[in-house]
Amino acid sequence: MLVKDFDYELPQELIAQDPIENRSESRLMLLDKKTGHVEHKHFYDIIDYLDPGDCLVLNNTKVIPARLIGSREGTGGKVEVLLLKRLENDCWECLVKPGKKARPGAVIEFGEGLLKAEVVEMMEEGNRKIRFLYEGIFEEILDRLGQMPLPPYITHELKDKDRYQTVYAKYDGSAAAPTAGLHFTKELLQKIEEKGISIAYVTLHVGLGTFRPVKVSEITDHHMHSEFFMLDEDASEKINHAKETGHRVICVGTTSCRTIESAASMLGSSTLRPISGWTDIFIYPGYTFRVLDGLITNFHLPQSTLLMLVSALATREHVLAAYAEAIRERYRFFSFGDAMFIADGLGSDGGDAHGTDTYQ
Repeated sequence: MLVKDFDYELPQELIAQDPIENRSESRLMLLDKKTGHVEHKHFYDIIDYLDPGDCLVLNNTKVIPARLIGSREGTGGKVEVLLLKRLENDCWECLVKPGKKARPGAVIEFGEGLLKAEVVEMMEEGNRKIRFLYEGIFEEILDRLGQMPLPPYITHELKDKDRYQTVYAKYDGSAAAPTAGLHFTKELLQKIEEKGISIAYVTLHVGLGTFRPVKVSEITDHHMHSEFFMLDEDASEKINHAKETGHRVICVGTTSCRTIESAASMLGSSTLRPISGWTDIFIYPGYTFRVLDGLITNFHLPQSTLLMLVSALATREHVLAAYAEAIRERYRFFSFGDAMFIADGLGSDGGDAHGTDTYQ
């Protein structure tokens, strides 16, 4: 299976540069994973396609303001540091630009010396291990000096950094937002629970490895970067109950999907129990899902591992046809863009049509 098989042409103007004013008013494409049937809705309509007894799985990770702009001690040269992963205490794995200014022993200053960073060693793929030096509480200093690490395809300034957080974000640790969750409001989540749908919160701290371009030709030659995840007892019980009672487990975002599928793989069972650890799971066509039944997700970059994951659920042919439809219908793409719900029975051809706004 070749990486180029997951390519598509996207007009530049369809890359969403700003979040929509009301989170839940983004557009929603329904994709029947068996038939490829497509319908067009708005995100607030998602409640009509969730049934009492279903379990909705949300990733409650919180994006840290991981982008720091500083200067090299001694020369004053500008240096950008992006925090990727906490290694121990005050040491982090970081991406540094320009790399030539970040050799071991180099010291970078931020906020007129409020925070300093010493490059400790070179790591894989050009990343750096950095030790931070400061007085006080690191998280408070980071919140003061750091910027939200928006993806490079977003060139507009984010005026309200809370818009790159889900409304249920809880645990600090991500270098990128679990963007499928950005469409939910607290009011919509309350309505979903009132309808009898359980909500299970899991945690996966999103690393930039998720968005790294695939640089190999054959999919199986690609190595995923590892990300830390946690699945607690409450979430395990809710997910298990949905499966045991014949209801669906619907993940919000590829990060929630990777969390529960990693847990099932590590446990060797589709019945979950509390577990945490590091995962480098790579899901692509041919993968058999152990727990997930449906997926709410945004539209992903061409040739990306996330597009491959979605294609594993609904077939490459159905997904690429749906993307072509989304482009024709002028959907907004990527992090601040519109959403897609993939499951069985979403349309007239699927045997369980909701609504009449259908397109073939």
